Amino acid sequence: MTTTSPNWPRTEVDAASGLTLAALLLVAVATVAIGAHGVRLARTTSDFLVASRGVGSRLNAAAISGEYLSAASFLGVAGLIAKFGADALWYPVGFTAGYLGLLLFVAAPLRRSGAYTVPDFAQFRLGSVRMRRLAAVVVVLVCVLYLIPQFQGAGLTLRILLGVPDWVGAVAVGVIVIANVTAGGMRSITFVQAFQYWLKLTALAIPALVLLGHFLADDRELGSPAPPTVTQQTTVDVTTDVRVRLAGDIPQSISITGTIDGREVNGPVTVTPGEHELSAGTTVVLDAGDAVPVVLGAPDNGADWLTPGGGFGGPHPLYAVYSLIIALFLGAMGLPHVLVRFYTNPDGRSARSTALSVIGLVGLFYTFPVLLGILARLYVPQLLITGTSDAAVLLLPGAILSGLAGKLLAALAAAGAVAAFLSTSSGLLVSIAGVLSTDVLRGRIRDFRYAALVAGAVPLGLSFTVATLDVSRSVGLAFSVAASTLCPLLVLGIWWRGLTATGAAAGLIVGGLTAGGATAVSVLGGIGDAVAGGWPAAILGYPAAVSVPLAFASMILGSKLSRGQSPRVVARVFVRMHAPERLGMGADRERGLRSA
Repeated sequence: MTTTSPNWPRTEVDAASGLTLAALLLVAVATVAIGAHGVRLARTTSDFLVASRGVGSRLNAAAISGEYLSAASFLGVAGLIAKFGADALWYPVGFTAGYLGLLLFVAAPLRRSGAYTVPDFAQFRLGSVRMRRLAAVVVVLVCVLYLIPQFQGAGLTLRILLGVPDWVGAVAVGVIVIANVTAGGMRSITFVQAFQYWLKLTALAIPALVLLGHFLADDRELGSPAPPTVTQQTTVDVTTDVRVRLAGDIPQSISITGTIDGREVNGPVTVTPGEHELSAGTTVVLDAGDAVPVVLGAPDNGADWLTPGGGFGGPHPLYAVYSLIIALFLGAMGLPHVLVRFYTNPDGRSARSTALSVIGLVGLFYTFPVLLGILARLYVPQLLITGTSDAAVLLLPGAILSGLAGKLLAALAAAGAVAAFLSTSSGLLVSIAGVLSTDVLRGRIRDFRYAALVAGAVPLGLSFTVATLDVSRSVGLAFSVAASTLCPLLVLGIWWRGLTATGAAAGLIVGGLTAGGATAVSVLGGIGDAVAGGWPAAILGYPAAVSVPLAFASMILGSKLSRGQSPRVVARVFVRMHAPERLGMGADRERGLRSA
């Protein structure tokens, strides 16, 4: 990762940090206070797991939106659009469109099943305790993969804004989230997440609209064939090895302290157009008007940036785009922390109404990170040097507006970023704790709390040890795992009578190993240079186009070759999932729940 900034006077930096710190403290205090209100209402295990199924569709829609719009949405989308341009638009489109699939195929039948968790649904549908346990393992895996980038993003955010070490932000978010979840569970975080959705929307909308007005009054061109340039002297601290490309055909003198292309330098260096390697610990100082070297694989001029089809770097760009589309469109149907919120609705009709409202709320939100990503390409292009462009939303206000206005907008954006980490992490932690408390422990309130402590501490520790990718890239990999495991389980389990426990297990194992293995390779540092330019790198980076068809095929083939439940049992299950509630065919499952 990198820290990038113009060379502002020290007093301005201190003032900005003070405002930012005040905004972050206000968000933390509001989160704890609203969570405490929910704690007073949480008395039973049902309160902790599903808020006693009493959350109305409007409140639940805001809570789901607050939970779903994670660091990947608040920071990552803008950064990826600034870096990759038109092809990165698939991220907000996919994140939103995934809810259409949830609305059409999953929300209402899942709620009518009466289950408390996804593993509970697996047992209800397939009549297998082993299948329940396997589904529990997959739920924990997906949630951990999603939690890690939330903690890493929190560390990055506080390091950029306040200059503190990465672990400070991660630990601060982890402590607040664990405290809220252990105290009140789903009942507590429902109110917190609803509040945080509107905070995040405000924290993006106001800066985006203000900065758009500044852009319209400015004479800047989006689609120029020239490389991006900085408008003032800017310092970039490189903290990971990176390969960059300088566009054009004219050498450029750049002040560099550190290592470039394997040689130590300290001062002005003539950098020729083409590819170069910057080592960790290098400091690059760009003068006003200098062209910005762009991380290898990203478009290095405005014309290519506006043209779709370039993908996200690598030798197979179209494959990467199509694989991402599959992961995002189907992954939303398999995200445990999203699915569990539909259990909190009173009935299936309310669940469907909630899903429809979420599409509107999420679609409105994504208008603003797209706009900020476009502006970031013009006003903070120095972020493109290493590709760690997640800081675009945080640095953009101060880069465009000077004085108090820029500092206030930056502080507001920082508050929204922290709200994103808190809301999503809370939902993920509830999902893991719910599964562990009901499937591993005895299902009591104290078991939920013990599970929440462990489920928060382990991903927090892992966030310090695994490689840091762009937040949206990390979350995209988690979507790939969800799309390759829980999505086929739910879609086939709800709509195909022929699914058996053996077939479902085969699909979960094949999809989990394929997508999960690719994710593990990526977060552990990627693959060697020998295969970095071929299909192995493309598939490992974007596995969904391979893993999702394999998972569906494995479930169908395994079901065809195995024996399932009797047709009469399956018929009763399907009536319960698909018959309207007014017919009185269903009832909530209370298995294993205790209030002590």
